[in-house]
Amino acid sequence: MSTPSDQVTPPSEPVSSSSSDRNVAMITHLSGCVLYVIVPLIVWLIHKDRPDKTYLAHEAKEALNFQITILLAWVACWILKIILIGFFLMGALWLVNLIFCIVAAVKVSSDGSYRYPFTLRLVN
Repeated sequence: MSTPSDQVTPPSEPVSSSSSDRNVAMITHLSGCVLYVIVPLIVWLIHKDRPDKTYLAHEAKEALNFQITILLAWVACWILKIILIGFFLMGALWLVNLIFCIVAAVKVSSDGSYRYPFTLRLVN
């Protein structure tokens, strides 16, 4: 008789199929520091329907969701520039984007997948 602990559950995150996929995912995450939404959107659109590239599509979608969240925060900072607090928030937002993009790239290059905290999941 099998117990629930004996049953194998599928992983919640796709597993990387090759080192080239990991490298492209790492570049996708790092590109958010400079090009924001453009590279993650292109990578996701190219690989979203390919069953052999589920890992890459997942990582591109994660980076795209984070960069959309950052873009919305930039809009809020531009609005808040009227009361001068937006200038400080823009610097903090730039730093947060840089740090999270680097952390995601390192995590993806070393062992697999990264999920950004505080991200709106708009692209499913």
